[in-house]
Amino acid sequence: MKYVIITGRWLFAVPFILGGLVHFKSETIAYTAAQGVPLAGVLVPLSGVIGVAGGLSLATGYQSQWGAAFIALFLIMVSVMMNRFWGLSDPEAAKIQFVMFMKNVSMIGAALIFTQIVVR
Repeated sequence: MKYVIITGRWLFAVPFILGGLVHFKSETIAYTAAQGVPLAGVLVPLSGVIGVAGGLSLATGYQSQWGAAFIALFLIMVSVMMNRFWGLSDPEAAKIQFVMFMKNVSMIGAALIFTQIVVR
């Protein structure tokens, strides 16, 4: 059971580590600003720090409950700022953003579960 949880932690964390690193690229910041996110130059790198720190914490098991909470925070921020399906007039774009939003909701649920699991 222990190794299943460790493997699950790694599989869950790696996308946040790798994806969080992209949040420091000027292209990502520009895209996010174009989507209407205020203070993108500050918020996008900050979300990158939160995602990478949370992912590393969860993957390594160091303060993993806090890492999982950081990932939940990251997902909430990204979902509300970037997956605003409710404000789109294009039905196809709204459908895509709805799917992305719901994917994030499910990952928030998983992150919340990880806040209750301690495995070293």
